[in-house]
Amino acid sequence: MGVRGPAGMPTLSRRSKIAIGVGVAILILLLVGPRLVGMATDWLWFSDVGYTRVFSTVIWTRVVLFVVTTLVVGLLVFGAIAMAYRSRPVFVPASGPNDPLARYRATVMGRTKWFAIIPSALIGVLSGLVTQGSWATVQTFLHGESFGITDPQFGLDMSFYAFDLPFYRLILNLLFVVVVVAFLANLLTHYLFGGIRLGGGGTSPSISTAARIQLAALAGTFLLLKAVAYWFDRYSLLSSERKQEIFTGASYTDINAVLPSKLILMSIAIICALAFFAGVVLRDLRVPALATALMLLSALVIGVGWPLAMEQFSVKPNAAQKEAEYISRNIAATKQAYGIGDDRVTTQRDWTSQPVTQSTVNADEPTLSNIRILDPNIVSPAFTQLQQRQNFYGFPAQLALDRYRINDQLRDFVVAVRELDPSRYSPQQQNWLNKHLVYTHGNGFVAAPANRVNEAVSDDTNNVDGGGEPFFFVSDLSNVQSPEYKANAPIKVTQPRIYFGELIAKVDPDYAIVGSSDGQPREYDTAETKYTYGGDSGVSLGNWFNRFLYSVKYAERNLLLSGEINSDSKIIYNRDPRDRVKQVAPWLTVDSKTYPAVMADGSIKWIVDGYTTLDAYPYAQRTSLQAATEDAQELNQGQTGRTQINRQVSYVRNSVKATVDAYTGKVTMYQFDPNDPVLKTWMKVFPGTVQSRAELDKKPDLLDHVRYPEDLFKIQRSLLSRYHVTNPQTFFQANDFWSVPADPTTPDAEARGLDQPPYYFVASSPRDGKSSFQLTSVMTRLNRPILSAYMTVSSDPANYGQITIKELSPNTQRDGPKQAFNPMQTDSRVADSRKSLENTADVTFGNLLTLPVGDNGILYVVPMYAQAQGREATFPRLFRVITRYEGRVGYAATTAGALQQVGIDPGRAAMVPDLGDGQGGTDENGDQQQVTPPPAPGQGSAERDAAVNAINDALSALKNAQSTGDFTAYGQALDRLSQAVAQYESLPAGS
Repeated sequence: MGVRGPAGMPTLSRRSKIAIGVGVAILILLLVGPRLVGMATDWLWFSDVGYTRVFSTVIWTRVVLFVVTTLVVGLLVFGAIAMAYRSRPVFVPASGPNDPLARYRATVMGRTKWFAIIPSALIGVLSGLVTQGSWATVQTFLHGESFGITDPQFGLDMSFYAFDLPFYRLILNLLFVVVVVAFLANLLTHYLFGGIRLGGGGTSPSISTAARIQLAALAGTFLLLKAVAYWFDRYSLLSSERKQEIFTGASYTDINAVLPSKLILMSIAIICALAFFAGVVLRDLRVPALATALMLLSALVIGVGWPLAMEQFSVKPNAAQKEAEYISRNIAATKQAYGIGDDRVTTQRDWTSQPVTQSTVNADEPTLSNIRILDPNIVSPAFTQLQQRQNFYGFPAQLALDRYRINDQLRDFVVAVRELDPSRYSPQQQNWLNKHLVYTHGNGFVAAPANRVNEAVSDDTNNVDGGGEPFFFVSDLSNVQSPEYKANAPIKVTQPRIYFGELIAKVDPDYAIVGSSDGQPREYDTAETKYTYGGDSGVSLGNWFNRFLYSVKYAERNLLLSGEINSDSKIIYNRDPRDRVKQVAPWLTVDSKTYPAVMADGSIKWIVDGYTTLDAYPYAQRTSLQAATEDAQELNQGQTGRTQINRQVSYVRNSVKATVDAYTGKVTMYQFDPNDPVLKTWMKVFPGTVQSRAELDKKPDLLDHVRYPEDLFKIQRSLLSRYHVTNPQTFFQANDFWSVPADPTTPDAEARGLDQPPYYFVASSPRDGKSSFQLTSVMTRLNRPILSAYMTVSSDPANYGQITIKELSPNTQRDGPKQAFNPMQTDSRVADSRKSLENTADVTFGNLLTLPVGDNGILYVVPMYAQAQGREATFPRLFRVITRYEGRVGYAATTAGALQQVGIDPGRAAMVPDLGDGQGGTDENGDQQQVTPPPAPGQGSAERDAAVNAINDALSALKNAQSTGDFTAYGQALDRLSQAVAQYESLPAGS
């Protein structure tokens, strides 16, 4: 039998206590157990990838923050309760026979330590849990690098705002919480034990001396902290959003009203704090009460009223003049923070103001020979139908673009790897063994030149059954080992197996078990062969402890029971390249897109762009990562589509290039921007995790494939639509701003606010006229469809990241994308074709490319695709190419034909094939090799005919070699083709 405790409170029996103890233990196990398992498996994973220092640094920082915060907060709150309890009145008369406080006092006094320790501990633990999430703030404060740039108001290095101020704010906010909680705990304790009486029952309100002293001291401390907060508030003004509709940063009102008001309020807060401390001695609460009223009134009048009055009556009537200095600060800081200063951006003014020189346009071979007619957002079904091989393989809905140098010519390719696609598994393939032990990897790198198809679609407008297919250079397991492939393949892959990728990671849960101890391969490789993973990645499942951990992690008993798992088995997981990089570098923001590239050693590596960001860079414009990077491509992102995180930043740098090996999963990060102080800070926090720029420079094959990232370009594009203006008056008036146009080829894009995406392609460099892999976009006048500027950025190693803006004169008017596309799609030939196809095929327009040609020419090109209706295994085929140039519209089955119809004749350059043909032969414009070069007017030549015949014969041989997979013949055909072309080019112009 239990006995009654104080005040008649019942106690629990021994059996009840045991049951409660067991229940609490089970609850703790359920709550804490998965976290412990997660930490254990995370440690194993980080050990496997070689980044244990990242894991240990983050964990120990969190632990130290949790322990220190818990102890400090818990002890301070406990001290506040203990002081109130120890100074309680000796005798507290009851206010009546039913005084509820009497019962609570009796209960608390029976378990004094529990009622003091448990609340303090809980508050301390909660504070610790919140604070440990700020590990990055603490680490950057401890390791912060100097920027070497000072702010224009206080003259402090930008590192103070990036690394120091957030830490001081963290400490200050924590102290605020501690003081407020301690005040409330002290107040409640005094009230419970009679130090504070509210009156009633014939007694008057009273407060004991101890209660007055302690509460006054805590209130005074709070006001001192408030004074410190006012001091730091001054620095936060440099990221003010008072004028967010115009610019970010301190405005005229902030500097001339809010800033002095902060200093005045700081002084008043100190005076009020002294008044509360004086209340400790004077035994008179009227002084602290008056101080409190003064503080509230001052905050209202000085902190709110004064700035509001200045804004309304002084600034708004003269805003353009008064804000000019602060707009100039915003422009300078924004260019610094986003890398769009004069050192990175070159503006060519009055573009197209001079007449077009047609001979210069015709001679623009790097642009005209690389016109991209394959849209990576449309051709994925063609990749799937023509290159899938097995039902469980697949390609992303949105493919990638990269470039390769073939026969010393730079060409852009639509690229992808043949991955496992779990969404395509048949019901019989959905069992655990198949999903995790048999179907473990994809197979093959697939590349199609972006400027060509296998052959042109027939002139019969109703025929969409042949031609218009991508022209593939494929690396499959069946041929990568052949000597012919190794010697002659244009893109050489030595290990085509894909264990890490975008689609593979979509299986839930994402893991594969590999390895065999009996020498019998188990993994599907080809229809005839099995395979055993030979890479060094993976966590061993050779011991029961690891198997138990992962069986709990994935809630999968087969990991314990399956006899297929042996002493050599390993588990590989976290296979998405972006997620892998993000886990080993939690301080990075990764680009929403990644792409595969073949390195010089034949390995396939995913390339991931990483950004360093800051939330508050003084005066720099705030930008939403998600809003700035959304465009019409989101409609085609499909199963691997990613969007940026919904976060406001004011500093972005593409400081890291990371690679993830598609076979081994190895993550390697390189310092790409050696001048970024944020990256330098993180390299000090996690030494050895990011390799130096010098190491990256030793890898020219990787540098040849790094792209200027889309997300960064979209952010810079959005900012440059305004920040190309440097005059504060013009900036305020916003009469020279630009807009990013909506995608004219995407239905409802304008209504949905979806911008036209930027495009990758190879074209003439605006700097030297040579072939250059670029990312481009156009700008229109503000909320108007008129073309204002063309913006391009280079991905070539020699001038990577150099942005060129070709700006049109405001006194000229040229068609923007929408104005150019309207006559292209309404052209009678286009309309007739669409009408004749409407019952048999679906018509889709590809990307509308805006191409500067020559010095002042603007060429618009859009591919038109047709996909047969009501049939299985169909895909969009390139049906026609539509061009628009100097007001004329071209419409033909080939690029050359569409160019000739608008008056562009690229001449011999367009007839020089660099890769050979497919079925029927194509040139580098993606055109069927059916039309011989035109002779000089009135002349013909047997030598010319012989040269043309030699070219055609070589093309036919090249086609046959590719269709049979004979790479020896392929190499011989390439040699014959080069000789024939050289013979043709050596002929006199009139021959």
